[in-house]
This record gives sequence, structure tokens and C-alpha cells, in this order.
Amino acid sequence: MLYGAMNFPVRPILMELDEIGKLGFDYLELSMDPPEAHHAVIRKKQGELLRALERRKMGLICHLPTFVSTADLTESLRQASLSEVLRSLEVAADLGSMKVVLHPSFISGLGVVVMDEARKLALESLEAIVERAERLGVVLCIENMFPGTHSLVDPEDFVEIFRRFPTLRMTLDTGHAHIRSEGERKPLEFIGRFGERISHIHASDNSGRGDDHLPVGAGTVDFRKIVTALKKIGYDGTVTLEVFSRDRDYLRISREKLAAMFEEG
Repeated sequence: MLYGAMNFPVRPILMELDEIGKLGFDYLELSMDPPEAHHAVIRKKQGELLRALERRKMGLICHLPTFVSTADLTESLRQASLSEVLRSLEVAADLGSMKVVLHPSFISGLGVVVMDEARKLALESLEAIVERAERLGVVLCIENMFPGTHSLVDPEDFVEIFRRFPTLRMTLDTGHAHIRSEGERKPLEFIGRFGERISHIHASDNSGRGDDHLPVGAGTVDFRKIVTALKKIGYDGTVTLEVFSRDRDYLRISREKLAAMFEEG
């Protein structure tokens, strides 16, 4: 198993890499958001970033921009958002990213009123992103979202997506799946139904009400159940600790807790 952590994109990327590397993580998950990790900034610092990764013997996974509107009803906004994602994808490919994580299109504003139209636009954007990823030879992993985004929240939402895009893989986000899910029903269903598609994990804890990004053990996620299910399908891939705290010792502690669960007989 390889364990990684994500940068905070308002801080300089090389500083973030240094701190995460000192904690002993196997790779950086690069959140490609402005101001400090926008694709244009990363492009300028590409050589420095690659050299820093090499010095620390760390790998790289890229997370495409989060705060864009690829299902926006306004075409100019939607196309600008899609352009940002595609340019980020190209930079990720140039960096040799092991995998690339994609948030599905959020549906908001008046899109919620005309949901069929918004979902059609989201699907068009996804098709363009998948096609570009295939051309670049990138492993694209789409992430399950949380209630309120109106976008690929429940396991049944992924059935047609995976049928339509056979090369598309999945990032299972434990925190997202836990929200409004009793007894880990939803994360366990994701694992049971799409085990062959799961290529990446985002691990964080919460109380079941919001996406709190708490340390492992600080919320109500039953990680032992999730780890047991992942071990049953033979999962031995990448796990990013999405624990957002000023004190990054919680990242290290969360990794150690999760690693111990995977190593138990």
C-alpha cells in the first residue's frame, strides 16, 4: 500500500511538498487549485517540483481543479471551466502522475431546477475529459461526491457512467460516502459493486453530517469495516489521507492507524 497526503493550494507547493515529505509519505497528491497550485504555476515550477520529488523518492498523484463549473448552464463559464480541467490534465500527464483524480461536475444554482439539462452538460464535459485522458495515457479516477452536490453521490449513479466509459476508474472517498449513510452501508456498497474499478482511496473521518476532513478515529466512520471490505477485494493501491488540520501530526497518526488496520491478519 502507498500512502499520500494533499497540499493546501494557498501555500507554496514546494513548501508543502517539503512538509509532507518529512512526514514520511510515499507520494504527494497535488491539488491543482489556485493560487499556488494552478496549472500555470505548476508548469513554471515543473522542473523544481520533479527534482524535489526525486530527492525525497516520492511519487505523484494529481487532483484536477475542484472549484470549477463544468456543468454550468452558461456556456462561456462551462467552457472556461472545462478548459481549466483539460489544461490541468495535460500538466498532470507531463509530470508523470501515477493517477489523476476528477471531481464530477457540481450542479448548483438554477441547474438544480433543470436537473436533466445540467446532467446532460455534465456528461458532455466528462466525455471530453475522459477522451483527453485516454489520449494522454492517464489513469483517470472519478470521485464519489456528497449529498448537496447533486452529482454522482450514490452507487447507482455510477452504473451508467462506468458502462459508458470503460477506461474510467474510481476514487472512493470514505468521508463523502459516510455522510448520511448508516453503518457504512454506502461505502461498503461502493466496494461490493465496483471493486474492480476502485483504483484510489481518499480517507478522512467525519460525524456523518458534513465533509469535515477529520483525523481517522475522530469521527464516526467505521474504518475497520471499510478496510475489511477492501482487503476482501484485494485492494493494495494508493490511499490519500485527506486530513485537513494546522497540526500535520494528525496526518501521520491517521496514516499509522489506517496502515495498522490493513496489516492486521
